[in-house]
Amino acid sequence: MNRIAAGVLFLAACAQPPAAGGVSPRQMADALFTVLSADRTVYTTRVVNRLQNVDKVVKATEHFEDDKALPLPAQMFRMGAELSSKKTEAFTYALLSPWAINKQNVPKTEVEKAGLTKVTQTGEACYSEEKLGGKSYFTAVYPDRAVSPACVQCHNAHADSPRSDFKENDVMGAVVIRIAMN
Repeated sequence: MNRIAAGVLFLAACAQPPAAGGVSPRQMADALFTVLSADRTVYTTRVVNRLQNVDKVVKATEHFEDDKALPLPAQMFRMGAELSSKKTEAFTYALLSPWAINKQNVPKTEVEKAGLTKVTQTGEACYSEEKLGGKSYFTAVYPDRAVSPACVQCHNAHADSPRSDFKENDVMGAVVIRIAMN
């Protein structure tokens, strides 16, 4: 079983309020972020950066299907988030940024805006609760860092990028994880 599938099963099992000794929403969000962050880092550094910048055999582009190329790391992340949301209502996740190239990835809720402000200023995660559409959520916002030259080069050179001075390890945005509270 792959790590994402294992994470989905773990989180779905933990979606209920913690019983004595159970898993809290924060622990659940932290565990999910660990898996998502690891997979995103591996894809970015071991696949995209290696194949595009080191071996120079294939590029990663926004139009990966038409260009017969690799999907960008942000696209790969969004595809996973979309597929995951079709399989469970226990949680959702998204990659957001105040400097989003794709405008669908800008913060929309007050919790997202405040969380992004905190993570971009401090580099530290923040946690909150919010109501959306009449439902309660535990929301965690984690810094998303430029983990390789591929991140920095793509964002700094993109014509639609509102920022062009990123360096490796800079916080470029945030991973927002929402856990449904029953």
